[in-house]
Amino acid sequence: MSTAICLAPARTLAYPQGGGHLWVYLQWALGLRALGCRVIWLEGIDPREPEHDPREKVATLKGRLEPYGLSESVALFSLNDEPLPRDVAELALDLDAAAEADLLLNLWHSLPVSVVSRFRCSAFVDTDPGLLQIWMARGDVRVAPHHIHFTIGETVGTPAACFPDCGLRWHYTRPPVFLPEWPPIPADSTAPYTTVTHWWGSTFEFRGQTINEEKHVSFLEYKDLPSRTPVRLELAVCLVEHYEHWRALLEPLGWKIREAWEVSATPEQYRAYIQRSRGEFSCAKPVCMTLANAWISDRTLCYLASGKPAVVQHTGESRFLPDAEGLFRFRNLDEAVRALSAVELDYERHSRLARELAEEFDARHVVARVLERALAVIRVDRPERAEEAAGARGARS
Repeated sequence: MSTAICLAPARTLAYPQGGGHLWVYLQWALGLRALGCRVIWLEGIDPREPEHDPREKVATLKGRLEPYGLSESVALFSLNDEPLPRDVAELALDLDAAAEADLLLNLWHSLPVSVVSRFRCSAFVDTDPGLLQIWMARGDVRVAPHHIHFTIGETVGTPAACFPDCGLRWHYTRPPVFLPEWPPIPADSTAPYTTVTHWWGSTFEFRGQTINEEKHVSFLEYKDLPSRTPVRLELAVCLVEHYEHWRALLEPLGWKIREAWEVSATPEQYRAYIQRSRGEFSCAKPVCMTLANAWISDRTLCYLASGKPAVVQHTGESRFLPDAEGLFRFRNLDEAVRALSAVELDYERHSRLARELAEEFDARHVVARVLERALAVIRVDRPERAEEAAGARGARS
């Protein structure tokens, strides 16, 4: 009998246009499947939300997951005290079934405590390093108690961090990319350097620092880049009604602007858009530079795995990330110009190095290490469950 892992993503059900958002959690789910685990995909629904038919949302999510063998893995729970309508509940597993899993692997910081507490063993994975800890310290977010806490931020919980650890022990994990779904694809020499991104966020003060999540602020510092490089630069941004404003502002400067939902709404569209690209050029949210959290985007890993060199903004010193080998990390406009030139001067080499770097984030290895550490909690706190889990792994090997 295989080990059952309940994966809790950050509300993919509520964001059907987010192909890249869905891929964040697909990388984990496919890594779990490759290790022989049975995956349960746990989603919350608000029965009071009148805007969209919940049956349609569930059907859309299951359709997105179907190519990856996960459509029958969906489990649903209510986000408030009202039970789910019967015609919605019958479309998926319920919380009782999900809670039988050997481990809850939670990637949503707002998963209700009433849900987390149903599981025998729970692991939380922080994907907003530094920012999440500040939200927690301010009381903006209350993460439910978990047995173990992971983070993709190298400095979280270390003396190098310039933000609190909130009294928790944070275990570092690399973010995963499931390499079999992201093979290297040869690039057309005329293809643009691209990225897929959201544009806005909030700005607030924390202990005398300005915390700015608005990525367009970073990009505007590099608005003149097209005039300094011969490569084509294209941004796929979720702009909606603001599309024409930003197109009129940036296209005269040499940028090509795309509406992200038109090129990346499904996992397949998102992957195709990245793999048609020459490479990635992207800035980070200002908060990443402020906090120096050594963050790397899951999106950038998809470019690297596809053999696409990435030129991205420097987010702090890293033990793992190079500055000019397949992945280039720039601190100013001149460095960005030099990085794009360096890639083009030896493109095949940097394409190979990009893939080699992505292999260090192989989901099968990343997820295996997280599971090993998380299930060790069971051995300490739940010895009877440890025996069951060990038996399951033994039967599989």
